[in-house]
Amino acid sequence: MTQANKILLIKHGAFGDLIQADGIFKDIRQHFLDAEIILLTMSRYESLMVRSPYIDSIMIDDRQPLRRLKHQFRLRRQLIQHQFDLVIDLQNSDRTALYQRFFLPDVDWISRRGAKASESGLKGLKTLLTQADIPTHHAFFPDVKWMTESHAIEFLWRHVKQPYIALIPGSSAQHKEKRWPYYAELSFKLIELGYDVVNILGPDEQDMAARLAGYTPAKDHGMLNWFQLATILNHAQFVVGNDTGPSHIASCLGKSGLALFGPTTSVERSELQRGDFRALQVNDLYDLDVHEVLKHLP
Repeated sequence: MTQANKILLIKHGAFGDLIQADGIFKDIRQHFLDAEIILLTMSRYESLMVRSPYIDSIMIDDRQPLRRLKHQFRLRRQLIQHQFDLVIDLQNSDRTALYQRFFLPDVDWISRRGAKASESGLKGLKTLLTQADIPTHHAFFPDVKWMTESHAIEFLWRHVKQPYIALIPGSSAQHKEKRWPYYAELSFKLIELGYDVVNILGPDEQDMAARLAGYTPAKDHGMLNWFQLATILNHAQFVVGNDTGPSHIASCLGKSGLALFGPTTSVERSELQRGDFRALQVNDLYDLDVHEVLKHLP
């Protein structure tokens, strides 16, 4: 692999994929220690990824419809002005194939265009780096402790004491089928067993709050930012969640936990299992009862 002074990484999302790619970003940074590394991603992730220790700066691409030519010409102009030596395409989409062909055709470009689909997205990214002779010491060991803050959750200690169990009952509104339906019952049972419970709810999940026992920060503190979320998960004794972004954070923080999977996604493809963070997959989430989940708690 030739050296490069200025590198464009492309990773638009989704959120869980960005979190999982932390080890990939670290491997790229360690291989190109002196290069300026710019990440092209979506605006919703800017405040998160700007804090990554492996990225120097962020460029925004919200993947506007291709027919919006004014936007596409502006993005093309911005990319050309940066004079990149190398593009590492971690998205490998039809859109980024067009960027390669029409925006930066004369720049060295690393991608898996046309390659056989991998068992998981993360394995595909590792293969991408390996084929480019970039060592992959950290690819399967993401560590997002950089997301946590010592002062981020002072409000939490007014409501809970350790140890507490963090519950992640939701998922995106587009994938409600990923939600295990018995988190309310689990929250009451955990309190009965002597645990404190902290419920992590996103903007699409606020209707769940009234049914859950324990403390729900979003009810009286407002929506958590990325770093408050990571800090709450990092202090938890155990985490139970669905196949959703915050569960990826918990896994990449090295937490003990359990992700609950129905039939719509694959545990293997999710790459959520690492260390003491495990996954439990069933044919029907409605058939998975609370007592079975409790067996996995410490």
